[in-house]
Amino acid sequence: MKNKTKLAAVIGAGIAPLIAVALPANTASAHGYVNNPPSRQAQCADGSVPCGPIKWEPQSVEGPKGLKSCSGGNEAFAELDDDSKGWRVTNVGSSQDFTWRLTARHSTSTWQYFVGGQKIAEVDDGGAQPGSTVTHNVDFGGLSGKQKVLAVWNIADTTNAFYACIDVNIGG
Repeated sequence: MKNKTKLAAVIGAGIAPLIAVALPANTASAHGYVNNPPSRQAQCADGSVPCGPIKWEPQSVEGPKGLKSCSGGNEAFAELDDDSKGWRVTNVGSSQDFTWRLTARHSTSTWQYFVGGQKIAEVDDGGAQPGSTVTHNVDFGGLSGKQKVLAVWNIADTTNAFYACIDVNIGG
């Protein structure tokens, strides 16, 4: 009986890693960022601006809803809040399509766009689950010149949102 117990333990130890590999991985809570025009975290990910850990997880700028920071209040990604870092600026017209790349799709309450702390656009998804990419056309109204756009993806069933900042030159 003792040998059978040892054999079962050895077989179990050998099979456990195989079972773990075969089981589906749990997805992280939610993930997404603006990749066109390139957001600050997209620029980190593609290596056009040298960055820290955000380089490997541009989709992870998550924080409580209602923040107005590029880092989403996440200290590990604080460099996204640094306006002097040398971010590439995209020339845009009086309106621009913003495309989100979503690596985990979650029910969405709203998508919001801010310039200078003022909301310039909002899209209400009413709790719908988005596709893997989402594009919104944002009208800048009378704004012109170099601006920082804060794009916010508000998740419907949590208290969190995802944040992305995009540097643009309106009318450039």
